[in-house]
Amino acid sequence: MHPTQTGGRTRPGAGVSDSDRPRLARHVRLTFCRTRQRRILLHPETVVVLNDSGADILELCDGRRTVAEIVAELGARYQAVPDDEVRQFLSRLVARRCVELADG
Repeated sequence: MHPTQTGGRTRPGAGVSDSDRPRLARHVRLTFCRTRQRRILLHPETVVVLNDSGADILELCDGRRTVAEIVAELGARYQAVPDDEVRQFLSRLVARRCVELADG
């Protein structure tokens, strides 16, 4: 585990559990790009253009909601939400140090 200044942690190579509480890392920002007309994730020296699903997931990553709560919220908005895909998406962002996890 890699502790961070914000008290979160990253676990490269490890999965994201339902009780984890994801949040954007301190140096990462979710914003709207007028030029691209898409939501983007700003990371030092990197811009990640998000699809609508990815942006919807990240908007719910506030450090208070658990992964299970995020999946439930997305399930209430949309017909089907594959929870394993949400966890895989978050795991990739944890590995890239864009998302930090707090224990649930």
